[in-house]
Order: sequence, then C-alpha cells, then structure tokens
Amino acid sequence: MNNTKIQWTEMSWNPVWGCEKVSPGCKNCYAERIARAGHIPGSQAWVHAFDVKLWPERLTEPIEQKKPRLIFVCSMSDLFNEAVPDYYRVKIFETMNNASWHTFQVLTKRPEAMLRFYSLYADLFKSNIWIGVSVEMKQYLNRINGLSGMVSPVKFVSFEPLLEDLGDIRNYLKIVNWVIVGGESGPKARPMETKWALSIRDQCRETGVRFFFKQMGGTTKIDGAWGGHLLEGGEYMEMPSQTQGMRQMRL
Repeated sequence: MNNTKIQWTEMSWNPVWGCEKVSPGCKNCYAERIARAGHIPGSQAWVHAFDVKLWPERLTEPIEQKKPRLIFVCSMSDLFNEAVPDYYRVKIFETMNNASWHTFQVLTKRPEAMLRFYSLYADLFKSNIWIGVSVEMKQYLNRINGLSGMVSPVKFVSFEPLLEDLGDIRNYLKIVNWVIVGGESGPKARPMETKWALSIRDQCRETGVRFFFKQMGGTTKIDGAWGGHLLEGGEYMEMPSQTQGMRQMRL
C-alpha cells in the first residue's frame, strides 16, 4: 500500500494489478503506462506487464496500516474486471470490513459487474466503503444508473478523462453526492475544454453535489497538477461531508 499523488485520496491499495481497455477513456491509461515503464517496447515483459494479476500477499495491507486513511482500491486495475473471481473480491471486501477505521473508495468502469456482485454480497458493502463509476463521454453516462440500485454513504462519479461536453446531466447527478472532474494527462493527452468542466460544476451547484476539480490535464505540471488545478481561477476541492477537514490537496 502506498501514498499517492492522486489529489482526492490519500493512499492506493492494489491487491489486483492490470486491466483491459473497455472504452475511449482507457486509450492512454496511466496505470498501463506505469506498468510498462522500464520495459523494452514489444518485449515479453512489456507485452504482459499489464496482464491481470491477483496479489493475495497484499490482501492484509490495510489492516497493517493503523492510522485511519482514505484509500483508493485498485488504482492499477478495476476490481470488477471479468478476470477477477468473486471469491477474491469477497476477500478484498472482508479486508475492508475488518479495517473499519479506514475509508475505501471503489471506482469502476464495469458497473454491471459491480451490481451483480452487490446482489450476491450486499452485506459486505459496509458504511466505510464508497462506490463510484468512471465516465468520459455521453454514451457512458448510463454507468451512473448502476449506482442507484446500491446502498453506500457516498456514491461518486469520476469524469476523468473528460473527453467531451456531457450536456444536461442533472438527472444523473441525483444519484450521486460527489463528482470528480479532470482532463487527461501524459504524453498523448487529449484536450479538455474549460467550458465542459464549468458546465458540470454549475450543475453540481444546482443539485447540491460536491465538486472536486482535479486538473486541466495536458503534458505540463503547474503547481503539482497536470495543466494546473484551477478552474476560472478558482480552486474546487470539495469532499463528501464525511471527510471535510480530513485532508488537504497535496501539491
């Protein structure tokens, strides 16, 4: 388990490693880039560096961390990847239950798989577990609907990388209570227009949803964030009410 520079959390925990691309937001995956770094392109090590792997020796790491932390689960994978068996997901959730002093953030691009798992193991989704989905374009807004059938103190959506104007999303925002927005980063970053982020910010204001603006994106860091973390000169780092005052953005 490691400290992380991801601004909306404190630590990352990766009992699963690797993933496959499921939509355009995955094209320039930061996790894949990290996994392949240091390998010779085209080599066997490079080709298989991001294959899905279970890491059972990491299952107890949160229990060993005694200080309460905000923990992003599977930052280098997707817990609801088809290659992850249910028995192993149960073990991960049991750890989250046993480490009740932490708050865990579970984010997926596979809400159907998460909802199916929830239908079987709803009792494992305790109050210290937040559930969220990642959405990058209009055609994937329906991922948010999957959260409506689940119980969690915090349901959230990460619009990152935001690849287009999402239009009117107020009905979707009624399902969640926290929104993260960010542009893509890295050498092949696709641009995000400021007006797209402002539209989401304004709709969050209308619906009472907390709004966290992570970064503009791009290839250059400004004050520790790719493209800078200001939106129209303002800083938006709102967290769900359970964590107000818990941490400050790490620049």
